[in-house]
Amino acid sequence: MSRRKSLRTRPLALAAATVAVALLASGCAQLQPPSPKPLQASDIQAQLAQDRIAVQRDVQPLGPTLTLDEAIARALKYNLDRRARLLEQALAAEQFDASSYDMLPRLLASAGYTARDSDRISRSTKLDGTPVGTDPLLSQSRNRALYQLELSWSLLDFGLARYNTEQAGDRLLAAVERRRKATHQLVQDTRVAFWRVASAQRLHDDVQASLKLADEAMADARQAEAEKLRSPLESLRFQRQLTENMRLLEAIEQELTTARFELAALINAPVMLETKLAIDDEMPLGDPLALSAEAMEDLALSQNAELREHLYQRRIAATEARKVIARSYPNLSFNLGPRYDTDKYLVNNGWTEAGVQISYNLFSLLGLPAQKRAAEAGIALADQRRLAAHAATVAQVHVAREQLVGAKRQFERADALWQLDDKITRQLASREQAKAGSKLERVAAQTTAIVSLLRRYQALAQLHAAQSKLQATLGVDPLPGSSDDMSLEQVAAQLRAQLGATPAVPAAPATP
Repeated sequence: MSRRKSLRTRPLALAAATVAVALLASGCAQLQPPSPKPLQASDIQAQLAQDRIAVQRDVQPLGPTLTLDEAIARALKYNLDRRARLLEQALAAEQFDASSYDMLPRLLASAGYTARDSDRISRSTKLDGTPVGTDPLLSQSRNRALYQLELSWSLLDFGLARYNTEQAGDRLLAAVERRRKATHQLVQDTRVAFWRVASAQRLHDDVQASLKLADEAMADARQAEAEKLRSPLESLRFQRQLTENMRLLEAIEQELTTARFELAALINAPVMLETKLAIDDEMPLGDPLALSAEAMEDLALSQNAELREHLYQRRIAATEARKVIARSYPNLSFNLGPRYDTDKYLVNNGWTEAGVQISYNLFSLLGLPAQKRAAEAGIALADQRRLAAHAATVAQVHVAREQLVGAKRQFERADALWQLDDKITRQLASREQAKAGSKLERVAAQTTAIVSLLRRYQALAQLHAAQSKLQATLGVDPLPGSSDDMSLEQVAAQLRAQLGATPAVPAAPATP
């Protein structure tokens, strides 16, 4: 009978051994480090196809014309770098929300199972060594399960979690200031790129006409040289001047061609941007120079994004110093919860247990002085950076103010110079038609007028850049709130109103 039983159990043992070996082999395979897996061409192409769709998702198509207000609004709503800044701010907000849950008590549910291969047998003796009884005692089941639900709270963990939450809140506010700073730079870059594209749009036809006229003049000069109608030296000088003018015109065209791609990247538009720019309103809105230099300083010191970020960084460093001191305190912890044990030898299988414990790491006193010095050094560094940012902000106010004054003056001079060159070009064109002037004079005059118009637009772009820089230094936001919940038209309207308004100076604190 026992032989038959062993024959029946042998296949089961063999199957169990096979399963155990398979599980062991698979576990060992999982322990091996993974090998590098380079991207396949198909994976890259699939990801690129998804990215092309994601880049233009929720982007409103461009209309036939594009104004400066709409270009800035598109940059604020659709620029990919700004979207990344917004996601950084959203991540900081989520981290702040998550850190607040660390202050809650811990509610731990656990279940365990233990098994012994032999009974737990014990003997009892009196204090003098005399056995209480001759029979051993069995006091615990071989197999038993233990279930417990424990609510615990630590005073030290609560304090550190509160400090961590304060730091997470300050990091969130610092991320907001970094987003403000990036927004100011984005507005400035968009305004400069817009007027560069506007100059390319305005100068394209004039450059092409001048190049065509220069080609005709070059052909006439070479024909005159071949027919010996002019002296060789005069003909060569004529051709050289024409070539120099053509080189300058082609350099202007090449420089302006790239501006369209830069603007398209800033507003997240197709690279081959064919929309016409509306350039009727050239002068920037508002007049920040209406404020006095002292008022600008007060406004910048209270609203400048970089300076405000340093203020939050200082608070983070101060909170870190308090955390260092808190870690050296004794810890007081409480626990409360029901328990259940399936041991059949227990009289009461279920009970509720409560406890209080105080603990103190004596070795923490050894590292406390060094940790305090490190924390104080962090505060000193944050203070020094804040003071440096304070001084830099005051200097930037005066520099940006003078740059705006100079940019206005330079634009007025460039505009007057272009008007003079334009009149000269018209006069020479009339003289050529009357056979009183040469094509070389006309090409040279047109080239000079084109260069003057280019410099006028460059001065206009610098004027917009200088005003944007001053507004960024003063901390004047292009939008009072978020642009996510507003339409493109609403953003453009608020931009026009916000940038055209005179910045409000903060009220002085009341004296006690």
